Amino acid sequence: MSVLEKNTTSLLGLSKEDLEAFFATAGEKPYRAKQVQEWLYLQRVQDISEMTNLSEPLRNRLSAEFHISDMTHVETKGSEDTTRKFLFRLHDGRYVETVFIPASKGLNGKQSDRKTICVSSQVGCAYGCKFCASGLAGFTRNLTAAEIIGQMMMVEKLTGNSINNIVFMGMGEPLANIKNLIKALEVITSHWGLNIGARHITVSTSGLAPAIKKLAEFPVPIRLAISLHGATDDVRDLIMPVNKKWQIKELFDSLHYWRTFKKQKISLEYILIEGVNDSLEQATILAKRAKGINAKVNLIPYNTVEGLDWARPSEEVCYAFRDIVADAGINTTLRLEKGHDINAACGQLRLKKETAEGIITAPIKTTR
Repeated sequence: MSVLEKNTTSLLGLSKEDLEAFFATAGEKPYRAKQVQEWLYLQRVQDISEMTNLSEPLRNRLSAEFHISDMTHVETKGSEDTTRKFLFRLHDGRYVETVFIPASKGLNGKQSDRKTICVSSQVGCAYGCKFCASGLAGFTRNLTAAEIIGQMMMVEKLTGNSINNIVFMGMGEPLANIKNLIKALEVITSHWGLNIGARHITVSTSGLAPAIKKLAEFPVPIRLAISLHGATDDVRDLIMPVNKKWQIKELFDSLHYWRTFKKQKISLEYILIEGVNDSLEQATILAKRAKGINAKVNLIPYNTVEGLDWARPSEEVCYAFRDIVADAGINTTLRLEKGHDINAACGQLRLKKETAEGIITAPIKTTR
């Protein structure tokens, strides 16, 4: 990367209004913004010099202030037609992970065309969920809106697939980066941007109650998933440090607020951890909480993370837990997730790479 690129801004993080403002200062008509966005999101050009319906002086001026992307593909785990995890290097030498999940069979056994991307929002994470690799080496920084959008565009390029489903469940806490998250969502959902339907976008959070209320007011019908993982404060405290700041009552108050703005069902994500949160008592309380906000429940057997001492329950325990929740009338799934064999739990590739390069040198705590 050149020195010039390091001092420029990515076009991917700009809204239509941002670009129109730039062209106004350049003495150009507003329609230039539409031309640039067509090059970015329809033609997928890699360099501003390829925007041939702009004059050469205008392309030069754009290049002096902007670049398109400075994200580099480093490693892929998985193979074609399976879940794949991509490791990308950012401009500052840090790493971020993105997971691509092609659907297999849809309803009635027919092939599904769902192509899902699991997007990261931060380098590392400050919230320290006890089952997660993302926070093992701590928090480094927020991703920019351009870096969030760039993950999707890079995965489409590498896989040859058009992404039609997005989940913010990768590295980091999306709502701790809400300013850049909202800006990225604007580009992702707008007709002038990536034009992905809002109902095909899910933001997952560990439970930042005030930010949930703020995102509720974002006037696009995205979906919300809560990393709950404990039905009572005493159990959730063991797994989710964020619960000590915003306990379950305050969290569910914010979810009631969310429902006044959005019609889509909230998803309660619940990772089943042996001997920690997999009791039938927790299942009964979880069902009651889900019914109170008309939520659905996704149960996920723990995905082993190197360096952590949790274990996944037996399938018998997982099915018994599921049956209690489902028998209460809750829409419940037990996800025997894809990607367990490629360490798809976000943060593990980044952790190994940055440790090997000496970027991460602090000891990793593995105690509960």
